[in-house]
Amino acid sequence: MSREKSETLAARIAEVLAERIIAGALAPGERLRQEGLATEFGASHVPVREAFRRLEAQGLVVSEPRRGVKVAPVDPADVREVAEMRAALEGLALRHAVPHLTDAILDQAEDALRAGDKAPDVRAWEEANRRFHRLLLAPCGMKRLLSALDDLHAASARFLFAGWRSEWEAPSDRDHRAILNALRQGHADTAVAILVRHVQAIAQPSAKVRKG
Repeated sequence: MSREKSETLAARIAEVLAERIIAGALAPGERLRQEGLATEFGASHVPVREAFRRLEAQGLVVSEPRRGVKVAPVDPADVREVAEMRAALEGLALRHAVPHLTDAILDQAEDALRAGDKAPDVRAWEEANRRFHRLLLAPCGMKRLLSALDDLHAASARFLFAGWRSEWEAPSDRDHRAILNALRQGHADTAVAILVRHVQAIAQPSAKVRKG
């Protein structure tokens, strides 16, 4: 297998495993067997090991000497770290995105907000929530920053699914509405401040993992 094909397969394996971990199909502490995954994906051990490295960089798995790889635990400290990182980076991204936001983009974000309000389950809500954030931040045009935020949103999704496993009630997101209103009125600093506070709230103590 060429290096290019191996890297492409590694990316695919990492993507599938990340989806399973985020959705809870692979539980915290569950071991990931290299042999079994190589068989499942029709791959050698090389792309599987590369997939593990990618997942470890995302904080989704941990590697233990002589014990292999397992799904990372959901740690409150990780929730706080992700919230603080997201708040800082999303605030930066929105500041750079504001000059490039159009009415059409804001209308699409409004549609995502409405989809979240009507979401029948946590997965549909998270998808709408992520789309809302991405629509507002993507115009910043900072590829590395957006890539880092994609990883952080994946971590947030995992915390969200873990916290809402047994029950679901679609939230009415006033912060998203306030962010949109501020942007439509040209109040960029207000929009950034609301966004930062909104994301930081994920780390607040709660019986459930906070939405964001």
